[in-house]
Amino acid sequence: MGAGFGMLGLRGVLEAKDTKAPLAVRSPHFAPRAKHVIFLFTNGGMSQVDTFDPKPALIKHDGEPMPGPKIKTDRASGNLMRSPWSFKKHGQSGIEVSEIFPEVGKRIDDFALIRSMWTNNGNHGPSLQLLSCGHQLAGRPSLGSWITYGLGSENQNLPGFIVLCPGFPVLGSSLWSSGFLPSSYNGTHIMNQALEPEKLIPNLRNASGTEPAEQRKQLALLARLNQGYLNRAGGHQPGLEAAVQSMEAAFRLQAEATDAFDIRKEPEHVRARYGDSDFGRGCLLSLRLIERGVRMVQVFWGNGQPWDNHDDIRVHAKLARNTDAPVAALVDDLKSRGLFDETLILISGEFGRTPMIQNSGLEKLGNGRDHNVHGWTALLAGGGIKGGTVHGATDDFGFKAVEKRTHVHDLHATILDRLGFDHTKLTYRYAGRDFRLTDVHGNIVKEILA
Repeated sequence: MGAGFGMLGLRGVLEAKDTKAPLAVRSPHFAPRAKHVIFLFTNGGMSQVDTFDPKPALIKHDGEPMPGPKIKTDRASGNLMRSPWSFKKHGQSGIEVSEIFPEVGKRIDDFALIRSMWTNNGNHGPSLQLLSCGHQLAGRPSLGSWITYGLGSENQNLPGFIVLCPGFPVLGSSLWSSGFLPSSYNGTHIMNQALEPEKLIPNLRNASGTEPAEQRKQLALLARLNQGYLNRAGGHQPGLEAAVQSMEAAFRLQAEATDAFDIRKEPEHVRARYGDSDFGRGCLLSLRLIERGVRMVQVFWGNGQPWDNHDDIRVHAKLARNTDAPVAALVDDLKSRGLFDETLILISGEFGRTPMIQNSGLEKLGNGRDHNVHGWTALLAGGGIKGGTVHGATDDFGFKAVEKRTHVHDLHATILDRLGFDHTKLTYRYAGRDFRLTDVHGNIVKEILA
């Protein structure tokens, strides 16, 4: 595609043709069960023993030391602490769910729970990076970038991979970077802290007095200037090509974003079910974007690490109130709009939390829990997932995965499988070797597949 890429892409915009677009729809390795992904990221580390992994032994041994040798965690931990909340069986499956997630509990037959997740690093940064990009170090392409690289997008007027967060989580844009993949597959970050599209996306409207016809002339002039430069340079200019692609995407975005990002166009009773939180708006926006053909939407719960409750785990109840109803509404609306069976939903944090109390110092004792990389729960639903199933288990106290242990690489391999990819063959050659999302690891979790 070389030197003519910029002009070809821009010509496609002006002529409403996208045959050469980097996000043109492509076929996977085999027939997919899902076409889209919604990743609801409970960044900070949701506590599995307080939400989706009940442990009666915690009640029995509350306040006692955990049996065995003293376990070293990131910070000093004390004795075992029972969950402040009760659990109840739900649905035909009888899966137990915490009382702080009543609406998700009512729909638990739609979900597969992997209760045996584990990861490598107890710090937020590396674990966020691994779950988002398949590697602990920055610079690798994100999950959404790999997906759009493999599948393209069904809507050439919107980015194929959109990230919703009212600000920035820890590490920020490296979590949705395209890394060494072409910049077309980079995630587009939208701060979903407002209702109006113009407030969500800066400079969405043309400058005052600039009509669409005039803008088209300006773009055509830019295309000629860029092509002239490429001809004189006589070679591949990835920086310029990336800039041209960005301008093309911005031009197309103007045409459709004002509708797609305007959740005020949803009926009032629909908006009410999602609530007025940033996360609730993110879930409703993800529905509208998937409905319009966006390939992947990643919704971060909030800025920083909101689920990182070292001092008082009871904060989880407040967080759950702003999570439970939007997740339930999203499942219901995907079903009612015929999108549930082709959309894979993932709910997870970067790790879990300890069953022991967080002892922040020799004299300070709170009700919090420390980071736990040894075992936590991830939830999946939708396209190609067998609902009402539980895969794996942690030990009696919910600290460590002991049955059917599932690494982040295994989770990624499973997601790619549902999208129609052999994760070992979705590769990109860079720096002399073929890279993939799962590196040299990953096994599909076949037990949760429909």
